[in-house]
Amino acid sequence: MQPSRLIPVASLLLLVTAVEVRAHAFLDHAEPRVGNKVATPPRQVTLWFTQKLEPAFSSVTVTGPGGQRVDTGKARVSGEQMSVSLKPSGTGTYHVNWRVLSVDTHTTDGSFTFQVGQ
Repeated sequence: MQPSRLIPVASLLLLVTAVEVRAHAFLDHAEPRVGNKVATPPRQVTLWFTQKLEPAFSSVTVTGPGGQRVDTGKARVSGEQMSVSLKPSGTGTYHVNWRVLSVDTHTTDGSFTFQVGQ
């Protein structure tokens, strides 16, 4: 193929890739913030995503410093936001694992930690 014909093909591939990337719900931010240290255990974890979520197919779990689950169960989903309440727990590292289905049927998942204590 001649170099002059490669430019339109490359442009089309770039456009298709850019559209697909925007079609997934990625984590935008969280509270407590990703990697942050907070003084006291939070009462809930809230995640905000870049797309609206399907509540029936989106979940989040939180484990505490001893590896035990400290979330109270089913996550609450509203639009692009997902929250889960936490049981009282101690100081140390907390692990948040999430899996979501955006309204356009693409799934994404991920995890992060935050610290509790002085």
